[in-house]
Parts: sequence; C-alpha cells; structure tokens
Amino acid sequence: MKVKIPTQLRQLTDGNSELAVESATDLRDLLGQIGASHPDLQERLLDENGEIRRFVNIYVGEEDVRFLDGLETKVPDGTLISILPAVAGG
Repeated sequence: MKVKIPTQLRQLTDGNSELAVESATDLRDLLGQIGASHPDLQERLLDENGEIRRFVNIYVGEEDVRFLDGLETKVPDGTLISILPAVAGG
C-alpha cells in the first residue's frame, strides 16, 4: 500500500512524496512501520498518548479515519493512505 506524504511533511521523509508499506493490519501498525524509519514524521502525526494529533487528518481510501475506527481502522492491501495536516491561513 502507498502512503501519500504532503509537501509540508516531506522534509521528514527525505523528500519522498510517497512511502510504501508491504502490509499492515490497521492504521496503528502502518504508522508504527513508517515511524521505525521516519520517527520525526510519526512524532508529527501522533501525540504523546499515541493518538492522532487533532490538526492531522488521515484518510484510508477516501474515508477520514476519525469517522471510522481511528488508529484501529483496517488498511487492506492496495489501499491508498493520505495524510493531510490542517493548514492555517486567513
């Protein structure tokens, strides 16, 4: 499966716009695998309690995981995972 990395976070993935993960049972597993090689990215996505930071939106396919099962959301093989940090502006 592929994880799309937004421009604002690519400095944490050595400039990669996508990361590949062979397989994961759920979103928590997937983020743990990514965090093993990109710990700064994981720190930006998860808070000190291991939960998704409130200003980060993560989609499995086209569904926001906050409206699914959060970090326990299943991630079937071949699914596109998108990370979208909130953007402030005015």
